[in-house]
Amino acid sequence: MSAPRIDLVSRIAKTLWGTRRDWRIERPAMPAMSPLGSHWVGPVMAILSMAIGWYAFKDARGDGAVGFALFIGSVSILLMAWSNMLATRIAPLEQLFGGLDRMYRWHRWFGALSVGAMWLHIQTADDVKGIRGASEDIADAAEDLAETGSNILYVLVAVSLLRWLPTRWWRVSHKFLVLPYAFSSWHFYTSTKPYANASVWGAWFTGFMILGLVAWVYRVVWRDAIRRGRHYRVSKIVDAGHTVEIELEPIGAPLRYNIGQFAFLKFGVRGMSEPHPFTIASSPDESDLRFFIKNLGDWTDALQHRIQVGSRVRVEGPYGALPLFPNHSESDIVWVAGGVGITPFLGAACSRMPDDGPVPHLFYCIRSTEDASGLEQLQQAAQEGRIVLHVHESAQGNRLRSQDLAKVMTQDGNRSAHVVMCGPDGLVKSMRAAMRTLGVRHVHVEGFDIRTGVGPDLSRTIHDVVTSKFGMRTPQRLRDSTHV
Repeated sequence: MSAPRIDLVSRIAKTLWGTRRDWRIERPAMPAMSPLGSHWVGPVMAILSMAIGWYAFKDARGDGAVGFALFIGSVSILLMAWSNMLATRIAPLEQLFGGLDRMYRWHRWFGALSVGAMWLHIQTADDVKGIRGASEDIADAAEDLAETGSNILYVLVAVSLLRWLPTRWWRVSHKFLVLPYAFSSWHFYTSTKPYANASVWGAWFTGFMILGLVAWVYRVVWRDAIRRGRHYRVSKIVDAGHTVEIELEPIGAPLRYNIGQFAFLKFGVRGMSEPHPFTIASSPDESDLRFFIKNLGDWTDALQHRIQVGSRVRVEGPYGALPLFPNHSESDIVWVAGGVGITPFLGAACSRMPDDGPVPHLFYCIRSTEDASGLEQLQQAAQEGRIVLHVHESAQGNRLRSQDLAKVMTQDGNRSAHVVMCGPDGLVKSMRAAMRTLGVRHVHVEGFDIRTGVGPDLSRTIHDVVTSKFGMRTPQRLRDSTHV
């Protein structure tokens, strides 16, 4: 075996082994929300839609715990239906679930729980006596399909949990989750149940099953293939090492958005058409869109080499409802940003007027000033009195501490202080704990992650192996010297 090949195998093995932290199974975090509010309307509706089904099966007759088996089977299907509906990203559901980042957390929760519910159904299902949903031959064929679907589901969920595939391949595999959903729905419809499909209960469950299928068609066919977003072109590229600043100019009507929202970008470059979410750093008063994109994976790594000035982009959005400003003008405002987490605050800092209520205190945590995104704009905004800027440079030993936050808030005003945070998980967790210690009640966090899992992230390694082996790596991006 040649030396380069040995090095490649060694690299893959080392990455596959990972670290203790990579394999740590953490308790799934519920969406960070206040105890009461409209953002709980959606989750409560979803849970009630499943719980109410118990009354359809509590009097079921048959062998074993037949009532529970039928009920937990219906729960599995409704969990998948809700997961499909949340993937549509439509505005009404975003409002009911409290923003797109929380929608996707519930999407993952419902998807994961549907696997457990399906497994319980298979383990407890037995002979059921009741009303047939279809002929025996059709019901048996549907049951065989459902068994095949359950195996497909286990494989696809394992692919999602183990972060080995590059995102573009994972997205393709994720779309095939419609197969176990469709097979399970058909089995549920044709199976023997305590009620007829033409009854009220039949309409209830069939309606949800159809909604789930329509949601998949809407997301995958209509939004991903036909109506893919507004047209833009790249007008400016600034490479800052691990972060690239991109400005987009509209081709036609520009996107209308609010401060702190984000959008999905789909570049018209080979291998870059898959949508990725990024917070909009520009002000709504500007016609162009500005983004700061950090190199965090195979797609963002390829982005820095493949796009150029003039590249076409599809922009889907806007999404998100990050409340950068409080409802009450007398509340103190504290913003905490880490790295590219500064993007939601850039547009707000540069567009607000000095006399627009309390001046926000922005704590910007960076490794060094050379790596800071938008620092010049923030310094200008601070000079104009739009914000009070606190820069914490970890390379100089100046890390953000709870004492720094306490200096800008009075003890009497802590309970009503309006705190917004966006950045790495470690920073957000430590500062959230500090806020609780200070007695702060209103903490809002922007935390959007479309893909999570356990184990080491092999996506970039596999991407590099494939591109180098098959000669797919593209040359360095052609840059317009006036835009670098």
